[in-house]
Amino acid sequence: MKHGTVRNWYLVHKWTSLICTVFLLMLCITGLPLIFWHEIEELTGRHPEVKPVVAATAPANLDQVLKAGVVPGGVPLYLSFDDHDPILYVNSAPSLETPPNDTTSTAFDARTGEAIKIPPFNEGIMWILFRLHTDLFAGLPGMLFLGGMGALFVVSIVSGVVVYGPFMRKLDFGTVRTSRSSRLKWLDLHNLLGIVTLSWAAVVGFTGVINTLSDPLISAWQNDQLAEMVSAYKTLPPPTRFGSVQAAVDTAKAAAPGMTPSFIAFPGTPYSSPHHYAVYMHGETALTSKLYTPALIDVETGKLTDMRSMPWYIQGLFLSQPLHFGDYGEMPLKILWAVLDIISIVVLGSGLYLWLGKRRTSLEARLKELETGGAATPALARAGDA
Repeated sequence: MKHGTVRNWYLVHKWTSLICTVFLLMLCITGLPLIFWHEIEELTGRHPEVKPVVAATAPANLDQVLKAGVVPGGVPLYLSFDDHDPILYVNSAPSLETPPNDTTSTAFDARTGEAIKIPPFNEGIMWILFRLHTDLFAGLPGMLFLGGMGALFVVSIVSGVVVYGPFMRKLDFGTVRTSRSSRLKWLDLHNLLGIVTLSWAAVVGFTGVINTLSDPLISAWQNDQLAEMVSAYKTLPPPTRFGSVQAAVDTAKAAAPGMTPSFIAFPGTPYSSPHHYAVYMHGETALTSKLYTPALIDVETGKLTDMRSMPWYIQGLFLSQPLHFGDYGEMPLKILWAVLDIISIVVLGSGLYLWLGKRRTSLEARLKELETGGAATPALARAGDA
């Protein structure tokens, strides 16, 4: 590779890394406990506990659960089914215009319909870490900002491979020159760990960028496919009566054999229309359980009016969200994700150290050092000491 090209790639790697490193460190540190969110919630007593049931019972009637779960005088927003435990969650509010953080959530045993005590969903250290990790408590602007940092991270990975790839081929894999300067030792360690975590870091960085675009992507789907699915109801007056929610779920199940309900969006919410119960179904395998298919049920007639797979960009979003946190292979994959996350923290920290540490050599001298495999002159070696 020509010297000028190497220089340009070096500058790209340097500045993209410097701009995003502090934020990437924050994301790696906050993301580490989020990998084990479910397990931590159980250990700290924040996850609802269900009592053992001796005799087999029929599933709880959703209409009765809904009646008990909605705030007095309020409206239902969503009813969701827990993926791990037999728990139903009812989310409701005084009105459809209530801000999301002011809504109320209640929980019920999915087998008996018995109420279960749960802590507020928007409290606790895990919620704080989640908000920091997803939007810095700044909503959509915060999400897009972190998405930009993630994009810079992906560019820094690519440029790092271009710059340091040829250099690393001049050393045996795993070489860390501990007998040389402290800076050279950390440089070798930085490069080695960076190569080891290369694929994982690229996947997590790319899926993280996709996740920050969730609001715009879902909005595009709502304005396109969902609007088309409910277009026949656009000019109709509001419904005067509402049919059974349990019957709506049964209808959706009959229309999608082999699938189970994930959540129900009630009339007037962004995931439905004023005239429909939207029952979102998913598969039962590790992969298909992350993909949703909405079934729209007319609230007055109880008939299925439309059911179709969501577009590719929404499916990609749904697949990237669990992959970002290693939520496909249960505990073994979570442990692997955690180990790689810790290694990435070392990579980012060492990169910051290498930049902040005193450096008396010019850019041209450093590029020459890379091209010669680190065979620096004695003066250059001394200049590399921390």
